[in-house]
Amino acid sequence: MKKIKVGIIFGGKSAEHEISLQSAKNIFESIDRNKYEPILIGIDKSGSWFLINKTKLIEIDRKTGQNITLIPHGDGKVINLNTHKTIKLIDVAFPILHGPFGEDGTIQGLIKIANIPFVGASILGSAVGMDKDVMKRLLRDAKIPIAKFLTIKIGETISYQEIVKKLGSPFFVKPANMGSSVGISKVENQNDFKKSIHEAFAYDQKILIEENIIGREIECSILGNSKPIASIIGEIIPHHNFYSYKAKYLDKQGATLQIPAKLSKNITKRIQGLAIKTFKTLECEGMARVDFFLKKNGSVIVNEINTIPGFTPISMYPKLWATSGISPARLIDHLIQLALERFKNEQKLKNFVKIHP
Repeated sequence: MKKIKVGIIFGGKSAEHEISLQSAKNIFESIDRNKYEPILIGIDKSGSWFLINKTKLIEIDRKTGQNITLIPHGDGKVINLNTHKTIKLIDVAFPILHGPFGEDGTIQGLIKIANIPFVGASILGSAVGMDKDVMKRLLRDAKIPIAKFLTIKIGETISYQEIVKKLGSPFFVKPANMGSSVGISKVENQNDFKKSIHEAFAYDQKILIEENIIGREIECSILGNSKPIASIIGEIIPHHNFYSYKAKYLDKQGATLQIPAKLSKNITKRIQGLAIKTFKTLECEGMARVDFFLKKNGSVIVNEINTIPGFTPISMYPKLWATSGISPARLIDHLIQLALERFKNEQKLKNFVKIHP
């Protein structure tokens, strides 16, 4: 049987570049090599694409990697920018780029123009899932419970007192388009507020200010296209002030992952149902991780969705599915097959092209 060539696209220009490398390495090591041939495509921090030859340790080496670019409507063909030769490189793309320029619909649009099947949400689901402001407005309209929030764009101002009046204290300040807790601050006084605004605007031109929700941090993984399924539930027990970037990736003692979470059957079903509803409301496909807060009174608040969740060995998305009975190899297989299924269905659609006489 001819193996399917899977282009694992990783790295990227966002502040989550290093996490993407860890996720790609785990996918590369876990993929079923009897069925798939993994092809490593690294994007460096300047945005250049490279075909990576080294496989022992995934890294983006401009000296040894072949500089490439996708061909529009090329069905998986690329041009080697060094030799100017065209080669058929991949059959399906697996973008594992976290944050802007990878999780926000930009790379999905490029891959779609290249006419290649790809894993994960398409353009719309990726864009609204990345933009926390738009995401929360859509969830609110769908009657899905969320935290109170305010949005500020660059050039606009708001006073600390006005925020406290509307949201209470403390509160959180975060970039609207960023993940992995990058640029997030917990604000407890006016001096913290000035620093947090400066920090958040360093990553985005729009920032979100959210009320502080006191509750357990709960996560659920979703898998599927039109008929998504939910994993068992996991809980994050932070050992810091909140689950920061450092606690997630740099400090091995930053948090405890409780899998499965100690929850009643009723609450578990409610969270799984809300996770699927969130996934569908935001037009997502393939995979996502939905994050919640569970308050003491039993109410559940949707915090956010991650359309390209971390895929490292310690990441919640693959760990929740592994505990649910789907190994990393089977999970990757499911995701690739979902990508191929969607692509096949899209190819059946009529293209309306205006023809000039």
